[in-house]
Amino acid sequence: MAAPAGAAAPATAAPAGAALPGAPGNLPDGPTAALLQTVTPPTLDARSWLVLDMTSNQILAQHDAHLQEAPASLTKLMTAYLTFKAIHDGVIQRDQMVHESAKAWRTGGSRMFIDPRVPVSVNDLLLGMIVQSGNDAAMTLAQTVAGSAATFVSMMNRQAQQWGLHDTHFSDPTGLPSPDHHSSAHDLAVIATHIIRDFPGDFARYFKVKDFTYNHITQPNRVSLLFTDPSVDGMKTGYTESAGYCMITTALRNTPNGQRRVMTVVMGTPTEHARVAESAELLNWAYQNFDDLHLLQPGKPVLQARVWKGAQSTVGIGSLQGEVVTVPRGDASRIQSVVERDNPLVAPLSAGQRLGTLQVSLSGKPLASFPLVALTPVRQAGFFKRAWDSLRLAIR
Repeated sequence: MAAPAGAAAPATAAPAGAALPGAPGNLPDGPTAALLQTVTPPTLDARSWLVLDMTSNQILAQHDAHLQEAPASLTKLMTAYLTFKAIHDGVIQRDQMVHESAKAWRTGGSRMFIDPRVPVSVNDLLLGMIVQSGNDAAMTLAQTVAGSAATFVSMMNRQAQQWGLHDTHFSDPTGLPSPDHHSSAHDLAVIATHIIRDFPGDFARYFKVKDFTYNHITQPNRVSLLFTDPSVDGMKTGYTESAGYCMITTALRNTPNGQRRVMTVVMGTPTEHARVAESAELLNWAYQNFDDLHLLQPGKPVLQARVWKGAQSTVGIGSLQGEVVTVPRGDASRIQSVVERDNPLVAPLSAGQRLGTLQVSLSGKPLASFPLVALTPVRQAGFFKRAWDSLRLAIR
């Protein structure tokens, strides 16, 4: 039986059974025992934090990642997501001109300094909210998308529920302090991941912009690692007295095994300098101590499986999009993989139909599992072959 590309030990068949990790955009609960016992995570000056390898969707380390915190302006990631969705769905247009309401103009905190007498484009509002962290921009976008801030907040909470964000409840689109406005490092990582995966063009268009000038006022992006680390291309900072200094950072670096995207979330650091230093330390720790291993290549079969009552006798089983696992550096030879598949396989089968699971372990400890699907369709055979295979199955 063929081993998956990159795996050290051959894949062997076993009864089907294990559960799969969350779909893209959802995160596992935390690092596996295999990772925890191999690499010691750093100690950070932050109330809670998380580091995620986005290429494999694996949390590499975390501390109190489900602790409910005031998210401050990290809230604006959900506001951005729903605005991108409204543009994608045709509810609003990127070049649409709108007027700031009196309520938005009175919103406190950081601002992009909209003049309520002058119309502003949705595009500029997005830059004002993401680059300048303007609360006036966030409030104006919310009212443009939903008609009112209250309706928009309901949309925010409904989206959070759909994603299973149990630590999160929003009370406004900006992140200004409120007793019932909270989230967690884990939930904010999910929101940020959805932006990058669901709207990659918008992520690239807005989050790496280093400064933005509006109303003759230029403000720099508060994600200062954009200016010092060329691999960093987003995402967002936040600060209130109750939240402390917070930051979500994502970087894309070239490695010997291909490009890797890593995301860090730090919450409740004591100073602006600390949130930058801790984020940089987490990024470098992730890249220096782990490698991505491409176990399943897109469209390349892990094995050829017997098919009964089919026009062809075998089907390739693998992954249509490919699968990656993150392992401690130097531990690739300790990876073992086991194929658990349905048996018998009876035609007809459709391309992409789930047929089994690839279970991956590191030094005997579970690390990850991936769905295995039919790579090509298999149509039913004619009457006589179906009858013959039925007989063979009956006495098998």
